[in-house]
Amino acid sequence: DAKDAEGDEASVASDERDTAVKIYYLIADSVDAARQSPHLEVFRKRGIEVLLLTDRIDEWWMSFVDEYDGVKFQDVARGELALDAEDADAESAEGAAKGEDETADEASAPLLERMGKALEGKVESVRRSTRLTDSPACLVLGEHDIGSQMRRILEATGQAAPETKPHLEINMAHPLIVRLDQEADEDRFADLAAILFDQAALADGNAPKEPGAYVQRINKLLLELLAA
Repeated sequence: DAKDAEGDEASVASDERDTAVKIYYLIADSVDAARQSPHLEVFRKRGIEVLLLTDRIDEWWMSFVDEYDGVKFQDVARGELALDAEDADAESAEGAAKGEDETADEASAPLLERMGKALEGKVESVRRSTRLTDSPACLVLGEHDIGSQMRRILEATGQAAPETKPHLEINMAHPLIVRLDQEADEDRFADLAAILFDQAALADGNAPKEPGAYVQRINKLLLELLAA
């Protein structure tokens, strides 16, 4: 059970609960899948604990639970992430971070727009990530979108799941993203953007919607690398 001590690597320290602002959690198909999720990267870097939920009904259960002991729950794979400052100079740190974010947003805007056009129809938006430190990209649910667990439950009971598009977040510092930004060939750019999108889906434990097209793009890229 995802709420057992063994299954979930519990993650809210009892002696810090009084000062905790949020209880962060991640829903995945297994503990191993959760541990490897790119959504945890910034939390590992900052030493912030995250509750891992792996039971099939956890997404449904969490839809009814808003808080525990006065502390709000926050899905780390949903919505835009804004980690709360934890040091004594939180206010000044927040102001400095805001200025840095605005500058970074301006610098990344051309690539984000370009990727958005290449992935039109597949994503709700492409945006700069504050979640990622090691991976090039990840998919993020909208605040009110259903996740893969709930989608499978609905489909198993013969109910139609609403169609939604994820947000694609990219790590602007990752070498693959830096290289992608330099790609002049628009067709190759579109192929690489599609590969990153499908790989982000795989990292979430979901198969690409067009597996054949994904394999063809990978094979094309491999042939180009071998011929270089």
